[in-house]
Amino acid sequence: MIIKNRSILLADNLDGKSLDLRRIGLESIEIALETVRPHELIKKALKVQNKALFIQNDKFRLENYKHIIIIGGGKAGAEMAFAIEELLKSESIVNYKGLINIPLGLDVQNLNLSGKVKLNYASHPIPNKVGMMGVKDMVKLAEEATKDDLIFCLISGGGSALLPLPKEGLMLEELQTVNSLLLDSGASIHEINAVRKHLSNFKGGNLVKKIYNSSKATLISLIISDVVGNNLDSIASGPTVPDLTTFEDAKKVLLKYNLFNKIPLSAKFIIEKGIKTPKLENPKKGDECFNKVHNYLIGSVDSAAKEVSKFLKKQNFDVEFLPAELTGEAKIFGKMLSSLTLEKLSLFETKNPVSKIALIGTGELTVTIKGNGIGGRNQEMLLSLLDSMRKVKITHAFLIVSVNLDGIEGNSKAMGALIDNFLLNQMRDMNLEPEFYLKNNDSNSFFKKMKGEIITGPTGCNVNDLVLILIEKTK
Repeated sequence: MIIKNRSILLADNLDGKSLDLRRIGLESIEIALETVRPHELIKKALKVQNKALFIQNDKFRLENYKHIIIIGGGKAGAEMAFAIEELLKSESIVNYKGLINIPLGLDVQNLNLSGKVKLNYASHPIPNKVGMMGVKDMVKLAEEATKDDLIFCLISGGGSALLPLPKEGLMLEELQTVNSLLLDSGASIHEINAVRKHLSNFKGGNLVKKIYNSSKATLISLIISDVVGNNLDSIASGPTVPDLTTFEDAKKVLLKYNLFNKIPLSAKFIIEKGIKTPKLENPKKGDECFNKVHNYLIGSVDSAAKEVSKFLKKQNFDVEFLPAELTGEAKIFGKMLSSLTLEKLSLFETKNPVSKIALIGTGELTVTIKGNGIGGRNQEMLLSLLDSMRKVKITHAFLIVSVNLDGIEGNSKAMGALIDNFLLNQMRDMNLEPEFYLKNNDSNSFFKKMKGEIITGPTGCNVNDLVLILIEKTK
């Protein structure tokens, strides 16, 4: 089992209905994680046969390339590299090498990597020098290639922080400051990445530009999405795709969150100069540097949601998907989800024949940091939901699970948390006030106390978050 504190979450003091729903909820999380394993996603998307590589509807004759180089980064990078190595070894294609940036602390002991693709442990969510040196080595590999070589770029969530290469005139420490300000501001991932791309010499299509200006090698980018909408230019800030944003967009984001006068002067100078000098803009759609670039989206949370839906239907739930993806401030979304949950619970007071309802949602919320507590977006959303429901009498069984499938969220060690009738009643008995914890962004301390946090550690997966609501009629 992937969930490490499963026995605590399924404690003996739970009532029968809460225990049943928790088992189903946790099994759903396990199914979701197995579905979006990077190894499985690559196995489904790629095939090597008779020295030819097949990806979706495209075919690449591998014997046409002198060397294969593997670069990239993200939370799923290690397992993606392992899967690519397996494919290449299956046809005795051994002339490859590479380097991948992965998060510090990620356990790769179960991966039988050859050592030809080096793993560089960098920091997330704030970039560090180790990550920057790794990117410089990747760029060197790419620029030393020739037009007869093939470069794989493996991209997954977390790559924006794990693949730092500041523009000339910007120190890494200054880039770290910008990242910290953005992450605490409540800006969406799309907004954050609009800024990141314009302060980077790697992201926003700049990797492709470097390859075109040097080796003109063929580039295949394999991408696992962790962003709402699966926009390729936002995933890891799009090092291999045309940039849909501009320097002007970056400035607008910083002004929107009152950060433009807080970022280092060097960052302000780069953005202002970019606005005035069109040739400094990141490469756009139609740029000839993308002529030998092939980008493939090979995985997202959608496949996980579909598999969870199949499982829940087998458990006799009437399954619905939330009408819109999870976006916006976690606290606000929690109140909205509370209203939706209570609305669905009220259906059991009518002559509605349905006795088991499940709702599935995906996306990524944001948190505006105002306190110094420990938490994450899913836990904060659930705590806000609890706060809205704390005085409501609920007569039927419910369970709500909200998790970050990469295994870690915010500055906590949890992937998310669960709430149900048992936890709600326990909270009331202990006279705990969710608002107290919300004011300090301290949701994890609450769920740790209530034994409702879900612990997996880093999973090696990285897609959007998953929210699951299970409701069952009890009489």
